[in-house]
Amino acid sequence: MNSQDRILILAPHPDDEVLGCGGIIQQALELNIPIRIVFLTYGDNNQWSFLVYRKHPVLMPKAVQSMGLVRYNEALEAAKALGVSAEQLTFLGYPDFRTADIWYSHWGNQPPAKSMLTEVKAVPYANAFRPGAPYKGEEILQDLKTVLREFKPTKIFLSHPADHNSDHRSLYLFTRVALWDLGNELKPVLYPYMIHYKYWPMPRGYHPDRQIIPPDIFKKDVSWQIYNLGIKEIGRKLSAIKQHRSQYDSSAKYLLSFIRSNELFGDFPAVNLRPNVSKTFILAERKGDLRNIPEELIDEERAAFVGIEERSIFLENDNFVISIKLSRPLAETVGVSMYVFGYRDDCSFGEMPKIHIKFGALEHSIYDQNNKLALNNIEVERKAKEITIRIPLALLRNPQHILTSANTYIGTVPLDYTSWRTVEILNRGQ
Repeated sequence: MNSQDRILILAPHPDDEVLGCGGIIQQALELNIPIRIVFLTYGDNNQWSFLVYRKHPVLMPKAVQSMGLVRYNEALEAAKALGVSAEQLTFLGYPDFRTADIWYSHWGNQPPAKSMLTEVKAVPYANAFRPGAPYKGEEILQDLKTVLREFKPTKIFLSHPADHNSDHRSLYLFTRVALWDLGNELKPVLYPYMIHYKYWPMPRGYHPDRQIIPPDIFKKDVSWQIYNLGIKEIGRKLSAIKQHRSQYDSSAKYLLSFIRSNELFGDFPAVNLRPNVSKTFILAERKGDLRNIPEELIDEERAAFVGIEERSIFLENDNFVISIKLSRPLAETVGVSMYVFGYRDDCSFGEMPKIHIKFGALEHSIYDQNNKLALNNIEVERKAKEITIRIPLALLRNPQHILTSANTYIGTVPLDYTSWRTVEILNRGQ
């Protein structure tokens, strides 16, 4: 960071800005360089923390919105503790725990998403960046691009594409697309920070003398950068996180796990694909070790757990090919979803295909957002513990970039997933 930088912090919820970037924020202020903090949501979908905070259930939509305003005010106080003014904060107001659904299937002619607890379909907060903005993908992109154009950041600190929280992943993805759209105007460097990942960070609790280290699975795939905090910076970060009282009261031990002697940032490199050249990612070596199964699963879900152990992607005869290997065959209750979204700079992202292939134990179906497609659009090859799909690049409108991921689940309960990866499609002559 230097005197010419302009620092943009993108946070999915109020408190993520402190957990991931409390030290970076202080350094920017120390250097007297421009800084802006933008929140994707008001964090109004955390029932457990609201119950602890209010001492009774918070159920009615208006009451839930009032908790969103509580979290808004907490963010102002946390910023003050770090030395940031209210004028440097922006709140977009999109639905907490629903922005991934917007990413998947609320574009173009699809209707706006509906918030789970506030039960609205547009930004309800009068103090938001754009009150009344419908809960749709184009609207999030519009707001992010407006912020980017106005502020012109040189460095962006944002949530990680491998984060377990769906809002964290979606903020990264929306930002990626926004920056592609503005590729001729801005070229900031991205610094993703991780907050939610299974059995991480360890040990839990307040250990300001210890470093936070990346999860083992990402030590090789990601080039991590470390920002070391001084004693005063650690103290201010601790003071700031305590201002997020609604979250601190219910999850102090977890939040304190991020008050360490350093902050950690790192992104996956883009995958450059040429025809007939395979790119393979070994995602996990589970070997029956239950410690690799998400800790929040109940016994029945743990017993049915199916993990994704390996992913391969490559181009073959004008097809985009993905192959995943599973830890065991799919049971009747377990499903797999594979996502492939294409991008072109001469076409609105909202109009681009967003392919979703859903697999059960015996059958599969194909969607573009919520529109079901004929099975013959995609070639599928299945083995007991392996699924391979071949998607014609023409079906994806011959994209320049591809964003792709896969996950396993029981009903609405996630089991395992591959991190979203960015793929660059190189011309045959490159």
